[in-house]
Amino acid sequence: MSNVESSSSAAQQPPTSTLPMLGDNQVMQASTSASSTSNSSTSSSSGNGGGGGGGNNVVGVPLDTQISGEPPSKKPCLDAASSSSGGALSSAAAASGTHEKLAYRISTALCCAVCLDLPKTAMYQCQMGHLMCAACFTHLLADGRLRDQIATCPNCRVEISKSTASRNLAVEKAASELPSECQFCNKEFPYKSLERHEQHECQERPTKCKYHRIGCQWRGPYHETTEHERNCSHPKKSGYEVMAALEAHDLKIKEEKKMFNTLIDLLSYEKIIFNDLQMKPYRTDEYVHKLFYETARFSAFNQQWVVKARINNSQRDPHQSNERTITYQLILKTKTSTPMSIHFFALKGPFSDMKVSTQIYKHEFTETNTESDYYVLPLPDGIGGSGSSECNRMLANKGINFRLLMFLLNK
Repeated sequence: MSNVESSSSAAQQPPTSTLPMLGDNQVMQASTSASSTSNSSTSSSSGNGGGGGGGNNVVGVPLDTQISGEPPSKKPCLDAASSSSGGALSSAAAASGTHEKLAYRISTALCCAVCLDLPKTAMYQCQMGHLMCAACFTHLLADGRLRDQIATCPNCRVEISKSTASRNLAVEKAASELPSECQFCNKEFPYKSLERHEQHECQERPTKCKYHRIGCQWRGPYHETTEHERNCSHPKKSGYEVMAALEAHDLKIKEEKKMFNTLIDLLSYEKIIFNDLQMKPYRTDEYVHKLFYETARFSAFNQQWVVKARINNSQRDPHQSNERTITYQLILKTKTSTPMSIHFFALKGPFSDMKVSTQIYKHEFTETNTESDYYVLPLPDGIGGSGSSECNRMLANKGINFRLLMFLLNK
């Protein structure tokens, strides 16, 4: 009875605790005796499992572990890791390429139908959903006004106007998040921060030398500015050599000071009046109908007046030109017995969003000379150094609102 208990207790012990204490021959004998006491199915399965290893197989240790020296669970992990490390780079490159293709496809889908560029400000759409940036939208409306035609969408030819077209805020927000390439360094940045980068942060942005006021004409990338200014020859020039550049600068300052002094002097006049006016578009009765603007009659200094404006000095086909200007004149509609020396200029009024610079004009109105010359409405410089973009924006409106200041000099 004691022999049975001892044999059963020995059988319950795990084989890993006894195998290190046995030699190779003892292990073989133990395995032979154990297989003889097992049933036939167990012995057949044991024989199939140990057929590849011969007489050197160790009981309790898997065959592939004996061959490679590594646990079977670890070996596939290493193989998977080695295969995935090489594929990670290729998958990352593929994902990057897919992302770039997707961003390009989205940007082409959200671009303006006229200039094929992403919007920098507002984005409008026609009734059929075709997109137009604010600059192209106002340009189309201005062209329609100049041609005396209804402005239409360039894609579907449906009528467009400020009342039928609508803002697409979703496209504006999506376009502001898309990457866009800097025109100087060719790096990509979110579209909403691209302008700030190009103006203040880009190391390749064109920059003037700090000695340009004394005649240095150098213009180069920002990161070369320090090196150029260190070697610039203009600070070492004599006063006689830099006088020409200083004279040109002083002339500009002198003109601004003259206008300021003139304005201060005009404010001391006894008779000063201003009117908030609106110019509406009309057509001439000529064979080729030309566009002009005119205000209703208004009173000033006990007289009746009208302001009249034209585009590109009544050019035959102003819609065929990208450069557009507005000139205006002051017309006296009533007869005067005494000459009237009038100073006048246009300003942005309380009901207008017009951007205009200050330029004072003067005309002597008499009984025979009731119309002033046409003077340029000084619009701010836009792209290309002209006020064409602001002119288009004004032409796109139903009317041009402004404030006219007039000063009468008593003689």
